[in-house]
Amino acid sequence: MYIPKQYRMDHNEAVQMMKSYPFALLITVDEHRPLATHIPLEIREDEGKIYATGHIAYGNMQKKTLDNNSDVLLIFQGPHAYISSSWYQCEEVPTWDYLAVHAYGTARVITEDELKSALDTMLKHYESHRDNGRLWDTFDPELLESEMKGIVGFEIEITAIQSAAKMSQNRNDNDYKSIIAELEKSNEQGEIQVAQWMRERRKGLFK
Repeated sequence: MYIPKQYRMDHNEAVQMMKSYPFALLITVDEHRPLATHIPLEIREDEGKIYATGHIAYGNMQKKTLDNNSDVLLIFQGPHAYISSSWYQCEEVPTWDYLAVHAYGTARVITEDELKSALDTMLKHYESHRDNGRLWDTFDPELLESEMKGIVGFEIEITAIQSAAKMSQNRNDNDYKSIIAELEKSNEQGEIQVAQWMRERRKGLFK
């Protein structure tokens, strides 16, 4: 991913973005043909390493590319928004602001016990805060056993991260404030989130 220096995200911020926007694009190659699956992931840090755990349908042919594959790419997409150049003081072309992380790593297919643990963790993440949340122990064991036959679990050890936060950092303060003001008029969640991110980076403009 081409990332001009001013738009590079620091490592910790990139990892946090992966955790905050865990619905990623899993990309592998099978005999020169790229394969991709949109998939939720659990991101964890352990002894200085970063791991992404997930599962795909057993019928998904991408499963053949996930064991001992050192060339796996995960793409995480954060908030993004169209930026109209009508919001600038000077005449310029429009652009698009966005947050994105490309994480490269080595994949392996996990065991049945590891898959159970991964599914239990995912359910706790998304269900434990809900009224009557459906945690692992609340399901019929026979249903869980049947459902697990239809999926393949995997773990990816992240070995390299490229991350971009192209969020109008190149604009002067007046343009920056104008962009935020226009985005905050929107009903689109992504545009509002871009404005929030920008506000946080130049808090001094809004005192």
